[in-house]
Amino acid sequence: MRAIDIIIKKRDREELSRKEIEFFIQGFNDGEIPDYQVSAWAMAVALNGMTPRETTDLTLALANSGEMLDCTVAVPVAVDKHSTGGVGDKTTLVVQPIVAACGLAVGKISGRGLGFSGGTLDKLESIPGCRIDLSTDEFLDQLRTVGVVLTGQTANLAPADGKLYALRDVTGTVQSIPLIASSVMSKKIAGGATAVLLDVKVGTGAFMKDLKEAEELARLMVAIAEGSGRKAVALISDMNQPLGRAVGNALEVREAIDTLRGAGPEDFVEHCLVVAAHMLALGGTFENADEGRVAAEESLKNGSAWEKFKSLISVQGGDVTYLEEPDKLPNAQYRQDIISPQAGYLSQIDALTVGETAVELGAGRAKKTDSIDHAVGIEVLQNVGDYVEKDQPVFIVHANDEGRLSAAGERLFNALDWSADPVDPLPLFYGVVD
Repeated sequence: MRAIDIIIKKRDREELSRKEIEFFIQGFNDGEIPDYQVSAWAMAVALNGMTPRETTDLTLALANSGEMLDCTVAVPVAVDKHSTGGVGDKTTLVVQPIVAACGLAVGKISGRGLGFSGGTLDKLESIPGCRIDLSTDEFLDQLRTVGVVLTGQTANLAPADGKLYALRDVTGTVQSIPLIASSVMSKKIAGGATAVLLDVKVGTGAFMKDLKEAEELARLMVAIAEGSGRKAVALISDMNQPLGRAVGNALEVREAIDTLRGAGPEDFVEHCLVVAAHMLALGGTFENADEGRVAAEESLKNGSAWEKFKSLISVQGGDVTYLEEPDKLPNAQYRQDIISPQAGYLSQIDALTVGETAVELGAGRAKKTDSIDHAVGIEVLQNVGDYVEKDQPVFIVHANDEGRLSAAGERLFNALDWSADPVDPLPLFYGVVD
């Protein structure tokens, strides 16, 4: 078997066999197939696609390139959650403790932000001492004893996926739906979860810009889960405007704390409850999402989700006093209201512009080597559909540099569109794929 023949076969729109895919990925991971051949193959996939069976075989080959966790040695059922990325998406920080408080173990291997999309690990690092580098043994022991884990990916987990993504990032093949789906699901399968809730974002602040693409990606990832012996449900959710109010690491941790203590923004609370309800049904704790919803609401009301979050942070070394006194979290030196230049109904709060502005303030990374300023970010005070008076605040910018503060204010005006007539609010979700 030769790498060149596999490249040519995919170039000519032919279907690759499981053995060909395994040979190619193993050879790449072992260093026997060079980067330039893998880049050519990735471009052929990006242009010509893959069948669901090919994509499942690719996912399993990537997953099997390194360590494979088995969460069932610690708990009978473990669920995981994955978001395809967005602006202000601090959902994991709230959903994990809700689901765990309802009796279903949640083991999540998360990632860092890159570009306009924030990363859960970066948010966690706003809390002094919080570890995000648990070993496999620590992961399984914490899952067994606490019922909830949130950590980063080890170098031994789906290493071929990391190498392949690095090539995709510099060869214009990141947006390929089969390559996206296999990358996401290989890490979920290697992470050992028996069931996965997929939150597929669509809109200006998401990688999937239109609903058709998002549905295609959702269906493919659910099919991969089935083909690999897992269960999955995908929710297709809106990312045309930021989720909740806070965009920025410490700001988002504060909003998660507010939500767990019963005072979160209405849209964000609703999003978290829907996701948690589906996770509880998916893991078999409840028969359906309606029953799961009732339990999720109760965990917020009785404080058990809040206590579970404190347990998660404490067992991973975080200073819990920063949760109980969130004003101790990093605070920016400058804070400025951005006021409305006119009266009218908001018809757009462009999530991409808000996310990119947060990155320019220092809340995210333009490249992986950039450092993060955990204190800076943006509060979004209005939603699409709201009527806003002239000179009413629309954003609050948190900055540590006066030049960046001024530039952020100017840029955020470009995120807004207005209407003289009433505008319908944006939906939180567009559908469910199961």
